[in-house]
Amino acid sequence: MCRHLAYLGPPVSLALLLLDPPHSLYRQSWAPADMRGGGSVNADGFGIGWYAEGEPVRYRRSVPIWADENLPGLARSIQSGVVLAAVRNGTVGMPLMESAAAPFQHGRWFFSHNGRINGWPASVAKLAETLPVTDLMTMDAPVDSALLWALIVRKLDDGVPAAEAVADVVREVAAAAPDSRLNVLLTDGEQLVATTWTHSLWMRRTGDSLTVSSEPWAPDDPDWHEVPDHTLLTATRFSCATTPLMEGRQ
Repeated sequence: MCRHLAYLGPPVSLALLLLDPPHSLYRQSWAPADMRGGGSVNADGFGIGWYAEGEPVRYRRSVPIWADENLPGLARSIQSGVVLAAVRNGTVGMPLMESAAAPFQHGRWFFSHNGRINGWPASVAKLAETLPVTDLMTMDAPVDSALLWALIVRKLDDGVPAAEAVADVVREVAAAAPDSRLNVLLTDGEQLVATTWTHSLWMRRTGDSLTVSSEPWAPDDPDWHEVPDHTLLTATRFSCATTPLMEGRQ
């Protein structure tokens, strides 16, 4: 599986979020603590999305994050108040290419998927058939995460609110492909939507910021709290709410 992180708050350097903490996303790329049987390292590419003067900017590579010699200097020179980043562990049989690395982008939206669609691609062929052919032809890569993103984008473009779009697609894919892992992150620079579905996600709140991450960047920091499984999280810099994605869960 992959590891990902999102931050909303006062502008900080990318390095402060991704490189400097003791169990940073950078470290999680080769020493993850909670992959839950989904691989051992995240060496199949990485990506970072942020907003500069309100405009989305994306940086993706097909190499391991530790192999990019330019990243430390870039990360220390760039500041942003909204960041979404991911390191990739490609599923067996799926291509290893830059365009398969999160975050995926559509206009102002950035998206990441930590997990896999079980039985890909046959299990979700019927869902794929609901998309316009042009949507399928213009997916970033022939991978499960890109299809998941295409399904969400279609709903966003149809005017469905972000939280509803994400929750609907996660439930639809889970029904079509049981035992899938569907942790996603979505932001447009103002709001954050996240899910937990059979994988780990942690949350850290301060007075004016929110960070969510596959693993806490400082395991002994009491401000980190695990988000329960099968949960939808919606947040801004100053508010956060969680709701169950399955009936009967609290």
